[in-house]
Parts: sequence; C-alpha cells; structure tokens
Amino acid sequence: MSKSRFVIDKFAKLFEQGLLNYKDLSNEIINILKTKRDEIVFKMKLTSKDETDILNDRVEKLEKKVEMLEKLKNKKKIKRVKKS
Repeated sequence: MSKSRFVIDKFAKLFEQGLLNYKDLSNEIINILKTKRDEIVFKMKLTSKDETDILNDRVEKLEKKVEMLEKLKNKKKIKRVKKS
C-alpha cells in the first residue's frame, strides 16, 4: 500500500509540474507575441487607442462645424420673389 501511495504521489507531482510548465510556457508565448505585435505597430507608425479617440473627437467637432456652416450658407441663398 505504501509503494502504491509513493507511485501515486510521484505521478501527481509530475502532473503538477507539467501543468506549471505548460502555464509558464503559454505565458511566455503570449508575452513574445505581444512584444512582436508592439514592434509591428511601432514599425508601421500606427496610433495608439488614446490618440485615435482624440482624433475621432476632433473629427466629430469639425463635422458639426461644417454642418452649421452649410446650414448658414443655405439660408443666405434663399431668394425673394418680386411682387408684380
């Protein structure tokens, strides 16, 4: 009975170490992929999420201004008809 317990403990320990090694390996692979992604983004000179949000806000404000100016321009174009 003690020998079977010893064997079971050894198998459990090996299994546990295997899981830990798998988790470490998967974390390491994820870290490598993230760094490669960052390098690619840096090489392509893409913007970050914060910069993109700021630019989107600026574009929305400019679009609103353009719409307002177009409305004003359309109001000024109205011609009055002469009475006969």
